Amino acid sequence: MTRRQLKLGAVLTPTGGPGHPYTWLDPEIPADASVDIDWYIRYARLAEQARFDLVFIVDSQFITPDSPPHYLNRLEPLTLLSALAVATEHIGLVGTLTTSFNQPFNLARRFASLDLISRGRAGWNVVTSGDSGTAGNYGLEEHYDYATRYGRALEHVEVVKALWDSYEDDAFPRDREARRFLDPDRLHTLDHRGEHFSVVGPLNIERSRQGQPVIFQAGDSDQGRDLGARIADGIFTHAPSFEAGAAFYADIKTRAAAYGRAPEDIVVLPGVTVTVGDTDADAREIERATQLADNDFGKSLRELGRPFGWHDFRQYDLDAPFPAEALQHAERSFYTQAKKIADLAADRGLTLRQTVEALSAPKTSPFTGSAETVANELQRWLDGHALDGINIHIGHPAQFQRFVDEVLPILRERGVVREDYEQNTLRGNLGLPFAENRYTRARREGIDPAPLPGTTASLSASV
Repeated sequence: MTRRQLKLGAVLTPTGGPGHPYTWLDPEIPADASVDIDWYIRYARLAEQARFDLVFIVDSQFITPDSPPHYLNRLEPLTLLSALAVATEHIGLVGTLTTSFNQPFNLARRFASLDLISRGRAGWNVVTSGDSGTAGNYGLEEHYDYATRYGRALEHVEVVKALWDSYEDDAFPRDREARRFLDPDRLHTLDHRGEHFSVVGPLNIERSRQGQPVIFQAGDSDQGRDLGARIADGIFTHAPSFEAGAAFYADIKTRAAAYGRAPEDIVVLPGVTVTVGDTDADAREIERATQLADNDFGKSLRELGRPFGWHDFRQYDLDAPFPAEALQHAERSFYTQAKKIADLAADRGLTLRQTVEALSAPKTSPFTGSAETVANELQRWLDGHALDGINIHIGHPAQFQRFVDEVLPILRERGVVREDYEQNTLRGNLGLPFAENRYTRARREGIDPAPLPGTTASLSASV
């Protein structure tokens, strides 16, 4: 039996994301790294040399002066990934775009272009935008409620996937002798009329060698998990412990099977922080020092407001019980995250001050230790079906280099990570099947294409 291999992703947040306001002070990191294309190229190439599957660009579009440094000044994901596409050859290129504030046609066109530019290495991380402030940047008085956000997301993704299939794979014979550029029978007009979107189509760009970009999803709520199990090829998540990771993994695979999907056709990659030391104790000390350097009570108090719709917690008595009423402000924001915080405070009887301190206190990652310890733990999680791979945060460059130089060789010797790329697409390297064109499949099976979720009028496309 072939051993399962660990999939590897690298999250590029050079000057510091949430909870890391002082990463940019590291002298190894250019202070403007988040807008420095040379920095991104350097680390994308380093990840590629280490045979990572993908680099991942997170995104958000609303800031306050208290936002993390990387959020305050950074490049738009698809523009950045297009530049990385011509600077790399094998590594997957995954970017976050929201279904709440993008139209399906425009988004489909941009990702299809990236997929062709990169020769089949593009991936889309689907989000509904939890940051409620983003709505004001798109002409809305308030963000959509949860039900609307996820209803839009499902319809949006399915419309995008159908647009990507506008041309079948043999649509362009490009026969000069016959003066025949296009086979019109292989071009399909979508003509979708749905609850949230109306899109005629077709999309004027052909499919790539992987069929369609790989779809990822990153939502931990019940609605988010269900959406991911239904539409995603990969899931980005957080797993604070092996037990939590295994439970999430089993839940996603079970939900996917309930939708008639093969569980192995969806990969789970939790985001992790890895700290490598000469010994386990040394690694814990490095981790603790790094976290303490980032610890600023005032910043933590202000940043606490983000999942609560940027509610200002400075108005409350720090030594009074955590204000449970603040949860109402999270209903159109990061509600799942906010509720976990409110529940933590209630369960432990914490004051607001104690809640902030508990959230910002140094914590030991499961992947902190000597190179051998980290390798053992990663293998335990993989063999125990708590993950299919990891998304490692590239924070301090020295630590990422140690992971590449010290941990990966151990895993490679055990056959847990690849020696070289097996395929020439992101789908292929992740072990995912080729995305067959919906119209080609329907013709082969002698049926009509299935209507899209949210459809309120029949498709006019013919097979």
